[in-house]
Amino acid sequence: MIIHPKTRGFICTTAHPEGCAKQIEKQIDYIKAQKKFDGPTNVLVIGASTGYGLASRIAAAFGAGANTLGVFFDRAAEGARTATAGWYNTAAFEEKAKQSGLKSFSIVGDAFSDSIKAKTIELIKAEFGQVDLVVYSLASPRRTHPVTGETFSSVIKPIGPTYTNKTLNFHSGEVSFTSIEPATDEEIRQTTAVMGGEDWRMWIEQLSEAGVIANGATTVAYSYVGPEVTQPIYREGTIGKAKNDLENTAAQLNDLLQSQGGRAFVSVNKALVTQSSSAIPVVPLYISALYKVMKEKELHENCIEQMYRLFSERLYGEGTVEVDEKGLIRIDDWEMREDVQAEVMKRWLDLETDNVNDLADLTGYQQDFYNLFGFRTEGVDYEADVDQNVDIPNLY
Repeated sequence: MIIHPKTRGFICTTAHPEGCAKQIEKQIDYIKAQKKFDGPTNVLVIGASTGYGLASRIAAAFGAGANTLGVFFDRAAEGARTATAGWYNTAAFEEKAKQSGLKSFSIVGDAFSDSIKAKTIELIKAEFGQVDLVVYSLASPRRTHPVTGETFSSVIKPIGPTYTNKTLNFHSGEVSFTSIEPATDEEIRQTTAVMGGEDWRMWIEQLSEAGVIANGATTVAYSYVGPEVTQPIYREGTIGKAKNDLENTAAQLNDLLQSQGGRAFVSVNKALVTQSSSAIPVVPLYISALYKVMKEKELHENCIEQMYRLFSERLYGEGTVEVDEKGLIRIDDWEMREDVQAEVMKRWLDLETDNVNDLADLTGYQQDFYNLFGFRTEGVDYEADVDQNVDIPNLY
């Protein structure tokens, strides 16, 4: 079939297998061009098919020669409906790993469930014995608790007064104002249950009890802080409450793993175009302005560049891991540089529909958004027939 992008709000309902494969190849080529680092041997990535989780898997495999196991929730093609981008991404990754002689496996299912945790543990025992790095990079709007059966739904809302600020329709380029009503206590509770640290802790506890975490192992989860302009909707809102819980969980897991020489971290990463960030009001406009400024200052990094720097310079660099006063790895350090933020905020005050292309990088935002789904990728003929049915090697 001929596959074109079909968008609905902040998501694309189609994905292109060849475009996704090209994007994976590009990320792998970047890692291969960098200096190898002495990193992990066997890696579990929970949330491995897109964004920072996918980039983590690629960095570990092709930067340190690690064997990898990816867990994610994606769907295969069905009839005229394409597979999700994460499905195509993983198929391409598995093929490249096989060609490079790297051991890799993938599990599709609900990572919040006990059954997927048990399946993962069985596969680790059979193929790896133990893992020495666990990356937790889940992004989901809902979670069903494996013990109580309660289903939680997350919301993106401020806590306190109604929040009003500029936002961007990144399809049309229209800058407008949006107002978001504050969250209720129940919405805060549910958002924390979905996006907080409880499931990460469950993963590490069950892996540890099963004896499949190696001595000296590392686990890392990802978070974001961001600038003052996004604080009410992000860090001081419902998501922020969840991220605080995630970061508190890191300290608990660090205590758990220390007895075996292990460690737990939260890495605060840079704002980038992802399926998750596209859904947050205000953030697409901020990212567009940030892109413009960071590219002008030659500081811009994409997912794979961020993860290479995290792995090679921080997690597996020389000496102790550099953290801030809260114990967080700050790989968002270039984004939060004083000169970068000052220029972004200066532009923010003037941003409107008529000047968005001058003051912000709308084109770059749009390009990255469509790249997420395998579109607008150089070297792909989007008018050619392509088979939407793609198998993932080593799928369990």
